[in-house]
Amino acid sequence: MKLLRCLLFLIPVSLLAADPVSEMAEFSVFGKVDLAQLAKGEIKTATGTPMSTERYLSAQSCFVVPKPPAQVRAAMKRFDPAAHRESKVYLHSDLPAAPSVANFAKLNNPPGNSAVSALVAATEKMSPQLQISQAEAKNYSPGQPVFGFWSGLLLKRAQAFASSGAAAQAPYDHIRNPVQPGKEFAGLVRQQGKVNRQFGGFLGSTGFLGGKGSLKPDMYWELLEVEDEGVLTLGASYSYSTGSGGAQIADGLFYASGGYNVALTLYQLWPVEIGGQPSTLAWRGDFISANSLGDLHGIERLASESAMRKDILKAATLFQRESSR
Repeated sequence: MKLLRCLLFLIPVSLLAADPVSEMAEFSVFGKVDLAQLAKGEIKTATGTPMSTERYLSAQSCFVVPKPPAQVRAAMKRFDPAAHRESKVYLHSDLPAAPSVANFAKLNNPPGNSAVSALVAATEKMSPQLQISQAEAKNYSPGQPVFGFWSGLLLKRAQAFASSGAAAQAPYDHIRNPVQPGKEFAGLVRQQGKVNRQFGGFLGSTGFLGGKGSLKPDMYWELLEVEDEGVLTLGASYSYSTGSGGAQIADGLFYASGGYNVALTLYQLWPVEIGGQPSTLAWRGDFISANSLGDLHGIERLASESAMRKDILKAATLFQRESSR
């Protein structure tokens, strides 16, 4: 295997799709990439196309996995971020199409760490930093079990998404200026013209851009850490098979108790053949909306962009390593 990797640059790369490299160049920030170089394990990252809304930020990456797209999709589906400490995801649980409070049972025994303690403290005092609605804030009573409150909130938001998509999510209007998750997804996509043209038809079938969508989502919830604070999130993942044997995938966090408003990750997978081995060229685009980004300018914003790229590189490396096994 090591010898094969060393010789990859000497072996012609055969494209199974019409021309995945050219297709990716048309909508990504990378231009034409060297597949043979990526096949040696390189992961390219870059800041995405600038957006006019200051709270929006994006980054793109591309890499090769030495498995066909079907196996890469299966690896994505079974990937558990909570099994990897570097991901800072403490709890992860899949949700059924009709979730119930029992699906949040892991919150009955949350991990004991400073990030979770910070979330508990913020909840007990109903901090203005919490991203909840005014109605949700009224549902909390002093002395009430904190994670009992959050289980009920997450359940209702998950049910709303399953019924009517992100457009049905209650706004984050607890003290702060209101932000509505569905409108944030639409804003992120609208300001990425080339990406929108590539994924527009697919995204229109999901629950991210108005309505329930015709595709069935795989929903989940997580307890993770963002800038030393515990954050509860709800997410959904959709996938669509393309005619070339590849796929488009959309994974979005449509609720977050803090840290960011929404996050959307898009993937395009193409089948390629490298040294006679079926492989996958993967493009990944990450798009986030966070109120804290609106206060950053100059060097501070550049630092935030750099940090985002480093986090994406870490995540892509982790997935590439696991899915290549």
